Amino acid sequence: MMQADKQRVLIVGAGPVGMVCALALNRQGIPVTVFEQEPGPVKDQRAASIHPTTLEMLDELDVTRTIVPRGLVSETYQYRDRVSGKLIAEFDLRRMADVFRFPFVLQYEQYKLTGDIAQQYADESDFDVRYGHAVGQVEEHDDHVEIAARGPDGIRRYRGAYLIGADGGRSTVRKAAGIPFEGFTYQERFIKIATSFDFQEAHPDYAYRNYFSDPDEWCNLFKVRGEAGEGLWRAIFPTRVDESEEEALSDRGVEARLQKFFPKAGRYEVAYCNVYGVNQRVAQTFRRGRLLLAGDAAHVNNPIGGMGMNGGIHDAINLAGKLGAVLRGADDALLDQYSRQRRHAAVAFVQAQTIANKKMLEEKDEPSRQKKFEELARIADDPAGARQYMRRASLLESLETANAIT
Repeated sequence: MMQADKQRVLIVGAGPVGMVCALALNRQGIPVTVFEQEPGPVKDQRAASIHPTTLEMLDELDVTRTIVPRGLVSETYQYRDRVSGKLIAEFDLRRMADVFRFPFVLQYEQYKLTGDIAQQYADESDFDVRYGHAVGQVEEHDDHVEIAARGPDGIRRYRGAYLIGADGGRSTVRKAAGIPFEGFTYQERFIKIATSFDFQEAHPDYAYRNYFSDPDEWCNLFKVRGEAGEGLWRAIFPTRVDESEEEALSDRGVEARLQKFFPKAGRYEVAYCNVYGVNQRVAQTFRRGRLLLAGDAAHVNNPIGGMGMNGGIHDAINLAGKLGAVLRGADDALLDQYSRQRRHAAVAFVQAQTIANKKMLEEKDEPSRQKKFEELARIADDPAGARQYMRRASLLESLETANAIT
């Protein structure tokens, strides 16, 4: 049986990008159906930093009043030299209070954000979230799209006006559209370890977000509330190129990695850890006919700086605005503009910044390391330079530049 709706938008992927896009469309009176192959909201321990620009967008959707009290407000972030233990630079977003409505980064796990949206808004006839539905076949026609999704009741077909792929780096929608995913994969993988050990108790000068440069093994260290709100610190390291996943995830491997970086008496209590591959890739286009891409389906990057989820939510808001206008009668060339704007933001800002972030943290040449430290310290100490740096790191510059593209 075909489920049809001439105005309905179909979205594949119920992560933060798919759910924010669905909510933004639904607020315009556009019916949406979201398909997620997992049986329910996934408590994946992925992105957790929501930048000031993204908080403003979520505020327009009436989401921040729910999430801000539940997250950790991080007003500062630090860069440190792991070798010497010195603080290189600190940036304070409170200095941007005249620019940002929310002059802080909210540390709030992405699965909580998607769960909040699903709990408050989804599962009505015009905002239909279908967990346990894996999308397979995708067909595009002149005036609609059709998909086949396997759910608890078998395979059913659905029809909509447009199909949005927010289904991750291995996107079914992107593959169905035949859109190349250009870029590269890092040789090393990343390991994320979460521990209940309170690093601020041991190091009161640490911020909630810390970046440690080390020529042998850099580290990102930041705090989240965790499942029960008890507070967890996440440490992200690169694995060795010759290190197996089993070795990295072993109790011995995890303990040795934490103790090498942050020596302490007694063993660390580890809440969870996982190893994952990391790519820097961007789709050749974010639109092919009635098939559209957003978030990781359109671009993936390393997590240093917390730009992936934020850039994806920026995609979602931009796309929802333009697609809503098209469904109300505007020229569908607006969707090509969406592709141009958001692809530019991904390539010129998110890709460039995350690659530069990683290069700075892993720099092995000592004179080059010191030169980069001196430059970053100079920027942080200069009020105008620090403001410009925070504009870029918070993706404000990428928004302004991309949105000016016609």
